[in-house]
Amino acid sequence: MEKKKQTKPAAKKAAPAKKAAPAKAAKAPAAKTAKKAAPAKKAAPAKKAAPAKAAKAPAAKTAKKAAPPKKAAPAKKAAPATAPASDVRPESLKRIKTPAQARAFIDASVKEIRAQVGKEKVLLALSGGVDSSVCAALLIKAIGKNLVCVHVNHGLLRKGEPEQVIDVFRRQLKAKLIYIDATDRFLDKLAGVRDPEKKRKIIGKEFIDVFAEEARKLEGIRFLGQGTIYPDILESKAGTKAHHNVGGLPKDLAARFALVEPVKFLYKDEVRVVGKELGLPENMVQRQPFPGPGLGVRCVGAITRDRLEAVRESDAILREEFEKAGLAGKVWQYFTVVPDFRSTGIRDGQRTYDWPVVIRAINSVDATAATPEPLKWSLIKTLTERITNEVKGVNRVLIDVTPKPVATIEWE
Repeated sequence: MEKKKQTKPAAKKAAPAKKAAPAKAAKAPAAKTAKKAAPAKKAAPAKKAAPAKAAKAPAAKTAKKAAPPKKAAPAKKAAPATAPASDVRPESLKRIKTPAQARAFIDASVKEIRAQVGKEKVLLALSGGVDSSVCAALLIKAIGKNLVCVHVNHGLLRKGEPEQVIDVFRRQLKAKLIYIDATDRFLDKLAGVRDPEKKRKIIGKEFIDVFAEEARKLEGIRFLGQGTIYPDILESKAGTKAHHNVGGLPKDLAARFALVEPVKFLYKDEVRVVGKELGLPENMVQRQPFPGPGLGVRCVGAITRDRLEAVRESDAILREEFEKAGLAGKVWQYFTVVPDFRSTGIRDGQRTYDWPVVIRAINSVDATAATPEPLKWSLIKTLTERITNEVKGVNRVLIDVTPKPVATIEWE
């Protein structure tokens, strides 16, 4: 009714003629008025034309004003950083400390994996470390032979590790395991490279290339399994380190796979509890932290095969003696380093010019700080005797007692 009253004055102004009178008389038959109003609409083009011109100017202003909403887009970009609920540990997941809690987690994970994957196949790069091993064991329990594991031996693993991976997963767990010995390929690429960062990049790229080559040979696989754990996600969000996910693969492969990460909400201690409940060997479950580039960063400087073997053999002796002394599982991390320099010595009455072996044993909670483990003299004496007598090319043993800071845990 208000609109009609407002249109009447307009009608009166627009009606210099007496024809406006019928408009007044037409108050009752509203429908007829609408029909009679049609001619008025014909006259409207003149009125519409004016607004059309005027509307162009406002349109331009509107376009300028519309720009600010585009500036508001960053808010949309920020959403994914906080939005992925899939990357937030559920509050309902209590800290796993007991076998019973581990069994409950395993049962729930098996159901989730089967629901996600169905009867499809999953591809997994199996390093033999705690995280990837527990991930593999969970996937085997859930989908059996539909898991395809690829173990790449880059020649930088510790003594006995490739053999253990094959024994545990192929022979004991009956997994479908593809073993690739790429030792020569990696060491040829690393020949003469002294810079630690260049070594790391070469090792990382070559590993991805080898894995990608194998993945392209396999048909009908849509899922990629990964041993991502919760600290990886937290450190990635904090910018401490890049999250090691499918982003490293070539685009054609990255687009092909969907991720399966059954232990992504677990901390390292929880992963060990679950691994033990899954029946993995104690020395695999309790494996100490090991760098991605492996022994490549413990063979300081340009890697040579003879010095790399000295690292591998001395490390094996260290682990064996720590086990005998009851220190395995109590000391957070322990390993040997062979620097790229020599010193004089004497053996069987003859002058030698060989490498030193450096023993590094430290304790830490999260690797941001570390303190050296005080070793008993009897243990140091045994280690020195064994290493200098059993490891070819070594004539000296040193102990690194530097905390972090000022030193990093690894030498490179």
